Amino acid sequence: MDELLSEKYSNELDGVLSCDDRIVITGSLDPFCYAQGMTSYLYRHGIRIFDYAKFADGLRERVRENAEALALANGLEIEFMRKKDFRKENRVQQVLKKRGDQPGLVHIFGAMEVCSSYLPWHNKDTGQTYLKVGSSKCMTYYFYFLDEQLGLC
Repeated sequence: MDELLSEKYSNELDGVLSCDDRIVITGSLDPFCYAQGMTSYLYRHGIRIFDYAKFADGLRERVRENAEALALANGLEIEFMRKKDFRKENRVQQVLKKRGDQPGLVHIFGAMEVCSSYLPWHNKDTGQTYLKVGSSKCMTYYFYFLDEQLGLC
């Protein structure tokens, strides 16, 4: 029998929540998940704080290219959501009726959404330059796939 994710990663989990209709897997990448850690990373790698946007653009581009490559490899197009009241689950059900219930990648959505971000900042009082938490609009991708055991994910 396959080992459960909660068993496999038990030493790294803070807790487990259960629900019947969906699984959400989240995580964080230290030191990138907090402003001070990201600031330290940039300093260690010789990247100027005010060049943060240029640094992040390269990562953003890699995520976009990977999403497009997955879509192409699976014969899909990324569907961009432009309406706030758009129901992804309804659209995925339409796709499933057309494609059938074979396992694999079903659909990919893209949406511009408000997200946490970092802003370069120079504190004139202390003379320090660092990143601080802010918000921005970010491209978010939603990947729906059908698994034989887990169902629609």
